[in-house]
Amino acid sequence: MTILLLGSGGREHAFAWKMIQSPLCTQLFVAPGNAGTDAIATNVNISPTDFQAIKKLVLEENIEMVVVGPEDPLVQGIFDFFKNDNQLQSIPVIGPSKVGAQLEGSKEFAKEFMVKHRVPTAAYDSFTKETVEKGCRFLETLQPPYVLKADGLAAGKGVLILQNLKEAQQELRNMLVGAKFGQASSKVVIEEFLDGIELSCFVLTDGKNYKILPTAKDYKRIGEGDTGLNTGGMGAISPVPFADAVLMEKIEKRIVIPTVEGLQKDAIPYQGFIFIGLINVKGEPIVIEYNVRMGDPETEVVIPRLKNDLVELFIAVANQKLDEVELEIDSRSATTVMVVSGGYPEDYEKGKEISGIENIEDSIVFHAGTKTENGKVVSNGGRVLAVTSYGKDFQEAIKKSYQNINQLHFDTMYYRKDIGFDLLG
Repeated sequence: MTILLLGSGGREHAFAWKMIQSPLCTQLFVAPGNAGTDAIATNVNISPTDFQAIKKLVLEENIEMVVVGPEDPLVQGIFDFFKNDNQLQSIPVIGPSKVGAQLEGSKEFAKEFMVKHRVPTAAYDSFTKETVEKGCRFLETLQPPYVLKADGLAAGKGVLILQNLKEAQQELRNMLVGAKFGQASSKVVIEEFLDGIELSCFVLTDGKNYKILPTAKDYKRIGEGDTGLNTGGMGAISPVPFADAVLMEKIEKRIVIPTVEGLQKDAIPYQGFIFIGLINVKGEPIVIEYNVRMGDPETEVVIPRLKNDLVELFIAVANQKLDEVELEIDSRSATTVMVVSGGYPEDYEKGKEISGIENIEDSIVFHAGTKTENGKVVSNGGRVLAVTSYGKDFQEAIKKSYQNINQLHFDTMYYRKDIGFDLLG
């Protein structure tokens, strides 16, 4: 079948890498893609949110399935766009409906959904510009640190964790009155802080059946020892060593099942991934947030551990027959390390020529922010490459990733040298 994959990051390169291994995938288009997808599929210079251009491509190329990588087209309603168009409605879109995508598109919607369906989560309240002073008073009722979350999409950067009450109150004003995160922070959710260790649980659902994919843990901050600014993710490991059978059973019973059943009860069409950001507080899993797509860089460690044919899984999702599929998972660990542009997540330069990719051995290089220019691969984003490796445990896998990163070079290149540091000992 001919498939269209939307997106341009490391997540999309990992999807493409896996999908082209399927005998069911005869042709793969990626819009807009990157230098990595360009080498294995057909890149098309179309934005994932340009629905009319996507429609034209789908009809011209007889595309039979659309797989959505990033959150923006989902929140903007690409699933509904296809379902409501006579020419497109028979083509499956792997991703939730517009209302389902609100689980990520609105922190308040997600919180209300969790409370309604008794999914364990932190206590919270939400505020607007008009109620900013009420929000400041609410902060006074909490213990530090204080968690402020922009309600809308802020590219993974709309969450502030602050120790000082006065600073938290000032930042709340900056977000609501000063529009620190633009439209995304026109509403802000204030949440109680949970102290524990984070992990990500990924679920693939057809709307009634579900499969739990391998767990992963990512490392968000730019500096070693988890210091400095938040990023889109600097590396990841799978599986999470502390996610034992007892914890996974609690996650399934208390979180996954109520979430999938909640979607059905609320009549929310949902055929795609649910990324559940969790925190393990003294052995009890509590939901921090939902995302409505796979994480990045977690995809670069989860998908390589999946032995199943990914296209076959997507067809099962489209036909609501996921219960007929048995998941097969590679028992090895997988790790990925993100190589980023100097200055990221703040100002950085693009267009730096990348060398050494051809020298990588025993690791997979997934392109994130790259493009092909005059036959050369150059940097085209903050997060540039993800180097993924297998090992008998995450220590062996991470060692391979670091050995192979030594083969890579581009001007101002930076990476964290301590991925997995908190899981040792």
